[in-house]
Amino acid sequence: MSANTLYLRPLALCLVGALAACGQSEKDQVLFDGQAFRTKASAVDKRKTRAEFTVTIDDVARSLDGAREAGRYQGTRYCIENYGNSDIKWAVGPDTDPAQLRIVDGRLTFQGVCQRP
Repeated sequence: MSANTLYLRPLALCLVGALAACGQSEKDQVLFDGQAFRTKASAVDKRKTRAEFTVTIDDVARSLDGAREAGRYQGTRYCIENYGNSDIKWAVGPDTDPAQLRIVDGRLTFQGVCQRP
């Protein structure tokens, strides 16, 4: 291996990492009611089933309507990625009465079940 190859490998890895980060730019973010929300969907119990999941949405105070739609979007993505289907039965979700929503420390939590095709 030449000395040039040793120097080029780390450089190539850095460039790949930089390009991957480019996909995360602000202009690529999906906005809801003009706001970008940090969301996370995860299985309630992976060992049992991935169908039951929760979605958390941060900074709800910026826009409750936007946060609800961001949660719907994230739940839909989760079900499509795991089951190839966007049908969800929400226990607590984007269409739940606002008075019944679970908001703790500015974080909204939805819970749903992906419906199999």
